[in-house]
Amino acid sequence: MPDTVDLLILAGTILTLETVEGDATGPRFVAVHDGVIVGVGGADEAKAWRARAERVIDLGDATLSAGIVDAHIHPVSGIGLTRGVDLTGVTTLEDTQQALAREAAATDDWVLGWGLDPNVFGDASPSAHLFDNLPADRLAFVQLFDAHSAVASRAALERAGVTGRETFGDSSSIPVDASGAPTGYLLEHSALGLVQRLVPPLTFADRTDALFGILHGMAQTGVTIGQMLDASDPDAFDLFEALESRGELPMRVRVSPMAAPGSTEADWARLVDLQGRGGRRWEIQGIKLMIDGTIDNGTAWLREPDTHGESTESLWLKPDEYAAAIAYFHARGIRTTTHAIGDRGIEFVARTLHGLERTGVTHRIEHIETLPDDVLELISEAGVAVSMQPTHCTHFTRADHTDNWSRRLGDERADQGWRIRDLHERVVVALGSDWPVAPYDARGTLAAAVLRRPAGRDEVTPVGPDQALTAAAALDAHTRGWWRSVGEAGGTIEIGMPAYLTAFAANPLTAEPDAFAETEVLLTVVGGEVSVDRT
Repeated sequence: MPDTVDLLILAGTILTLETVEGDATGPRFVAVHDGVIVGVGGADEAKAWRARAERVIDLGDATLSAGIVDAHIHPVSGIGLTRGVDLTGVTTLEDTQQALAREAAATDDWVLGWGLDPNVFGDASPSAHLFDNLPADRLAFVQLFDAHSAVASRAALERAGVTGRETFGDSSSIPVDASGAPTGYLLEHSALGLVQRLVPPLTFADRTDALFGILHGMAQTGVTIGQMLDASDPDAFDLFEALESRGELPMRVRVSPMAAPGSTEADWARLVDLQGRGGRRWEIQGIKLMIDGTIDNGTAWLREPDTHGESTESLWLKPDEYAAAIAYFHARGIRTTTHAIGDRGIEFVARTLHGLERTGVTHRIEHIETLPDDVLELISEAGVAVSMQPTHCTHFTRADHTDNWSRRLGDERADQGWRIRDLHERVVVALGSDWPVAPYDARGTLAAAVLRRPAGRDEVTPVGPDQALTAAAALDAHTRGWWRSVGEAGGTIEIGMPAYLTAFAANPLTAEPDAFAETEVLLTVVGGEVSVDRT
């Protein structure tokens, strides 16, 4: 026992690997020193530790867990992706148009919105008809929930000089109508950027404040670490440095910058040079890649076309270049994680990773939305980890397949969606939110993984209930799963482990999931230091 410890936490229930079911005879304290857990024990031992602790937090009957980790977030790009009116939860075109009209009345500048669900358009494709209630000269730009597509007003298209005849170095595209004029729908990042670059930027100070608010909000829901899977904003690293000049970040952030489709070996070398850069609570580690887009907007890579005849190709116009990028990073000992949503894209990524020499460098696949049995087995054979977002299933699809995602896939492929349980039984699974695509509240993510429907919505029929995780499996995937997916030790409450901890007023393993989604987060400990304290 050290002479002194920085922090002693007492709790009614402490969820170690041995007491994962909340056994009342389990440990009652955790001692932390220099960012590491140095003591775990019962009530009888706590008195001796208490005398040596510089700070004692008594949680009473509350439950202490290993720290929640969100394996997939976009806090910096999310600053721009969440500007304007929040359209998440708006379910009809009429209500969407009214919300935009109110936003237009409140500003003389661009009319911006985000989080739009394509289901509001019914069977029609998204288009500039979204802005029919606005004056024809209003500049407007609304991002769909998937962050891979947007709708621009005709005035904005004209201002940007968009003709519909543009070509791109990836599979981005601009749909046109029968006359050849752009409809207003923009698919994938290169197309979005043509209009997005004209939107007046926020000041650096405003962006710094916004980033703090996002990270603080995440920490308040119990998130201790988040993996940021992009670094496309040129000021991203400056923002983290600016925040740390003010004090500590509210949570730890691992940044994995993206090797974009069409990038070259010179681009990859620059990403390699970034590895290891960082500050006190943020670091650049790993690389993000994308093999396809999304099913919702027809840019995923499917074995067979969707019901619109779309989702037939990779974002990399030459997929072998993706494989070359993976080999490049693997040879240099750098872990990667790849966005793969369609069955053909997932298969291509899994085969690429399966073919790598087993050197101990771990790789991961993100999303895995529709998964045939043979590709599931290939992922298992490849020995890779996966990152899943339960709320994408529960928030954006319906059990009766009347949603846009399911209609595009058809019943058979929709029934193969979000096979989190099947994956968890075979490989390491890490849970996350993909914020701002879905809410970052970890309590809601855990509930969705168990319920296969949104928390608090018992009237909603679960989607694929056979793929539900147990509460214990969900918590493991939202804590230890990330650490395992990046090949590091952590995510458990045991001596010698990094001290990332989350305390809840209720036990996530025994509380009803709907009720747990509303339970209070009492404590968030980041690397041994208290970030959120509501005790």
